[in-house]
Amino acid sequence: MGYTVAIVGATGAVGTQMIRQLEQSNLPIEQVKLLSSSRSAGKILHFKDEAIRVEETTKKSFYDVDIALFSAGGSISAKFAPYAVKSGAVVVDNTSYFRQNPDVPLVVPEVNAHAMIGHNGIIACPNCSTIQMMIALEPIRQKWGIERVIVSTYQAVSGSGARAVEETKEQLRQVLNDNLSPDQLIATVLPCSSDQKHYPIAFNALPQIDIFTDNDYTYEEMKMTLETKKIMEDATIKVSATCVRIPVLSGHSESIYIETKELASISEIKKAIANFPGAVLQDLPSQQIYPQAINAVGHRETFVGRIRKDLDQENGVHMWVVSDNLLKGAAWNSVQIAETLHKNGLVKPAKELKFELI
Repeated sequence: MGYTVAIVGATGAVGTQMIRQLEQSNLPIEQVKLLSSSRSAGKILHFKDEAIRVEETTKKSFYDVDIALFSAGGSISAKFAPYAVKSGAVVVDNTSYFRQNPDVPLVVPEVNAHAMIGHNGIIACPNCSTIQMMIALEPIRQKWGIERVIVSTYQAVSGSGARAVEETKEQLRQVLNDNLSPDQLIATVLPCSSDQKHYPIAFNALPQIDIFTDNDYTYEEMKMTLETKKIMEDATIKVSATCVRIPVLSGHSESIYIETKELASISEIKKAIANFPGAVLQDLPSQQIYPQAINAVGHRETFVGRIRKDLDQENGVHMWVVSDNLLKGAAWNSVQIAETLHKNGLVKPAKELKFELI
């Protein structure tokens, strides 16, 4: 017998990738159920060779579902995920809504799959930028420990959704084809659609992803800080992030500086990363080999390079980390969680409902 798997937000950028990843998955799937808002209900999408009509998400959508993958925004997860759990499904949530809930494990399968044991019906998928950083840093943390992380991200516009991608393309066209100056462009999406002001992304870099918090860090930056501590199960790790949106369509890049608890040679660090599941070492400066976003797109792995010692801090190490934000950063990590649940016999209803029905 195979599973019935639901995708909530099936018509979105991540939902579409979830369908593709499920097609390639080793999960035993009997039926796929595609769910969306009322606006997208009725569309026909395909899973392998099967045409499937998209249904509107309701509280009764999950009565026959074993695994529900959510990627339709935090408010949708808050509203419907508890009903999926009540119906007996295991939810893998790709939004930020449940990530800091103490009853919900926050999982990167290569790093902390053990956190899913005894789950309460919901598994949270971390922020895209956090995921790729965990793949790069976990092999180092396991062997030498990590005291501090300082990360600057260079994030693709697809992380902000389809509207951001289309606006970026249009702005580039207006500058290159219509000879508009970049400062003349009209923006309606970035840096954050829900904030008061919007700025062009074409030929620009925007040091704001999500809205600002009271401490002048953005929510994206605070996600990276808090999620790192939760996933690595170490509240003492010092983490500071600066998250920047750049005019790249897909593929997030990160410049990461860490300080290890114990000294490690660069050759040892490279070996640890090269041997870690999900990581690919691309580090040969003499031949200009290093990770690039255009080469990471379409791949599930996280690519790590430019690994080098800090010139002044003995235990300081710098690196460059790149991954496809829609795959390992979202859709693939979610499907990988589902595969891991299956492998470990954890696709089973929660013993009790710990989440509010609203």
